[in-house]
Amino acid sequence: MLSRIFIQNFALIDRLEIDLKTGLQVITGETGAGKSIILGALRLIMGERADAKSFAKADSKSIVETEFCIDDSFKSFFDNKDLDYEPQTIIRREIAPGGKSRAFINDVPVTLDILKELSSRLIDIHSQFETSDLFTESFQFGILDGLAKNSSLLSDYQTMFNEYLKAKKDIDQLKKIRSESNKESDYKNFLLTELEEANLDQIDFSDLQNQLSIQENADQISEQLSQSLSTLNAEEFGILPRLFDIRNKISKLSELSSDYEELSQRLETSYLEIKDINAELEEKAENLEINPTYLQQLLTSINRINALFLKHQTGDIQGLIAIREELAASQNSLEDVENLIDEKEKLISKAEIQLQNLSKKLTESRLKYSSDLENKAKEIFHKLGLEKATLKIDITDSTQFNTFGKNAIQILFQANSGFPLKPIQNAVSGGERSRVMLAIKKIMAENNALPTLILDEIDTGVSGRIAEEMGKLMQEMANDLQLIVITHLAQVAAKGNENYKVVKYDEKGITKTTIVTLSDEEKLNEIAQLISGSKITDAAISQAKELINH
Repeated sequence: MLSRIFIQNFALIDRLEIDLKTGLQVITGETGAGKSIILGALRLIMGERADAKSFAKADSKSIVETEFCIDDSFKSFFDNKDLDYEPQTIIRREIAPGGKSRAFINDVPVTLDILKELSSRLIDIHSQFETSDLFTESFQFGILDGLAKNSSLLSDYQTMFNEYLKAKKDIDQLKKIRSESNKESDYKNFLLTELEEANLDQIDFSDLQNQLSIQENADQISEQLSQSLSTLNAEEFGILPRLFDIRNKISKLSELSSDYEELSQRLETSYLEIKDINAELEEKAENLEINPTYLQQLLTSINRINALFLKHQTGDIQGLIAIREELAASQNSLEDVENLIDEKEKLISKAEIQLQNLSKKLTESRLKYSSDLENKAKEIFHKLGLEKATLKIDITDSTQFNTFGKNAIQILFQANSGFPLKPIQNAVSGGERSRVMLAIKKIMAENNALPTLILDEIDTGVSGRIAEEMGKLMQEMANDLQLIVITHLAQVAAKGNENYKVVKYDEKGITKTTIVTLSDEEKLNEIAQLISGSKITDAAISQAKELINH
């Protein structure tokens, strides 16, 4: 239940703090006193959008804080959201002057989604202008499922339904990927085959280029080798014979003096090195072959690789190999997509079987309890002066699974006998809406585990006996939950376990709003004032006492 409200710097409220009790909590106050301001502040706790224009002081932050008494049934929520569970849970909303908003649960910062999720399980605010809720499919299912105790069954169904929708969304994306991949598949296959046939792992591109240069310049290379060998080996003036003669002379000098040993060794080394160079030159000259066929093969290979470089925007063999591997992986990836589509289709088939079973149970339960809802509504309508009113729940099968099973629902209504039932949004008049909604809220209060319900002037437009019956109905509802009622009716106010009044006052020329708890005497005077107007008469006091004692 809602045990405390604290509001600071919100609209006409400078600072307000009130403790609430169990049972029927009645709030009264003159029109324009600020009751809607308090509700507006509470709606921030429900996760509604904050408006910095609502600040009483533009340069100070606005704070709305509520304290709820909760039981162990909320522990799992707190554990799942990594929050600290407290039997006295505090929900706070702060709005900075710039409009930035922050939300807290037991002093832990939370997102608005988490705030909404928790507050929706703690409190329901119903305004006189919100009877259109009755016309929504989700609200109508909520009434019937609450009465049928379908909460657990519906939760299992919706969990499976969400998995089903996700699998369908996933499979649509995978099929889109497959479609796009198939469009490119032939071209990618062509590119991959082209790269595979190039035998890139066996190619030394630098060596190919070197071999090509040798073949293209073979005549010049042969001539240069021949001249070099002639210079090295000529009998009389060749480098090797003359170097051989010099080596022998210096060797003899080294035998005469150690000063020439190093030079002799150096000459020996040089002579052997040049002999080795000569031998290699002779080998290269002997092996040099001018082969037009081989030249053409080299040209073909190099041109093909250069074309691949240009096509794939890379400059080396490793780059082509990387692209080849990427293309091969993409082909494998397409196979993976096919396998995933297969898995998702199997998952969807299994989910459909489970959804069919769960939705069938929901349908059976709803059909079983729909007549109970109709009878309960008729009984309450009678008390509220709608003696001829009839309400019928029309459950039909849907062709597709939806959030609520495989059903569609429509509440049919007729306030007068002898006329056909119509969809409630077309049949209920403005004067009947409040009473119909109160009847529905009464049924929901008996069957839905909602700790706190706030009814904002739901009794507008009624008086006399009907107002008395509304008050009794609210008393009964307060046995099942904490009911906070904002009213202008004396008959309703008299039924309050606790009574509060919203008052407007001036302080230093500034209009402000607050709420006060009424004593027994103040409650009596307030009810008398609701009866007689601004001037409280003895007759009004007497009637107020009678209403309270009745």
